[in-house]
Amino acid sequence: MFVIIGYVVCLGCIFGVYIAHGGNIHVILHALPFEMITIFGGAMGAFVVNNQPKVLKAVLKSLPDVFKGAKYTKARYMELLAMLYEILQKARKEGLMAIEKDVESPHDSPIFSKFPTVGHDHHVIEFTTDYLRMMVSGNLNAHEIEALMDSEIDTHHAEAHAPVAALARLAGALPAFGIVAAVLGVVNTMGSVGQPPAVLGGMIGSALVGTFLGILLAYGVMEPLGGLLEQKTEDAAKELQCIKTTLLASMQGYNPTTAIEFGRKVLFSTDRPSFSELENHVRGKK
Repeated sequence: MFVIIGYVVCLGCIFGVYIAHGGNIHVILHALPFEMITIFGGAMGAFVVNNQPKVLKAVLKSLPDVFKGAKYTKARYMELLAMLYEILQKARKEGLMAIEKDVESPHDSPIFSKFPTVGHDHHVIEFTTDYLRMMVSGNLNAHEIEALMDSEIDTHHAEAHAPVAALARLAGALPAFGIVAAVLGVVNTMGSVGQPPAVLGGMIGSALVGTFLGILLAYGVMEPLGGLLEQKTEDAAKELQCIKTTLLASMQGYNPTTAIEFGRKVLFSTDRPSFSELENHVRGKK
């Protein structure tokens, strides 16, 4: 919703002020289809050349997410920490081997099933169970698992950042394609130099629309999308860091209540539940 509102405000102010100052919107509308094909078509072709198929698929997959609301909310984090608390509490009371079935078959686990939001998130469950499995095996110490977690989080971040970088490159290229369209318009105008001034003025105006559209598409459309997608990527990485910190605290001997407090402190302040909020939520889930 906010993305649509932002675009409406951006385009409304730009074109509204242009019309209010006596600008002829018909000049822009007349040139719009041809300039859009030149600029956006050329940019899309270069975009395909500039990115591997896996990055193109990632961009297409991630674009719908920017129009959705915030996924990583305080409620989601409270559910995540409550889930971690229950699994660690079971391991503490009954021993690490007691959670082996939960780890091996998370979809059949009564603990993970109690938390539908995070319990059905593939990345959360896979990350959590992989390291719980290592804790159960007992072959690695906390420092070794921490290094492995950092490597996996870095890899996840690099993969998630690929669409952001691709959109940033596209935004950087659009003004240049706008100049290309404008130059072609000037060339076309120079070929009609014998026409009346009114005709030449219209042709020059149409040529300048290309530069305008290239800059507008870059800084009014594509770059904001890339920035929003990058913020969502950081939120996703923060969730994995929360799981990492909680599990490592448990490995270092802290009880589940303290371990989830370690994880809570990692979260951004805008989404972080208070100590009492989390405590009451965990007690309600017990």
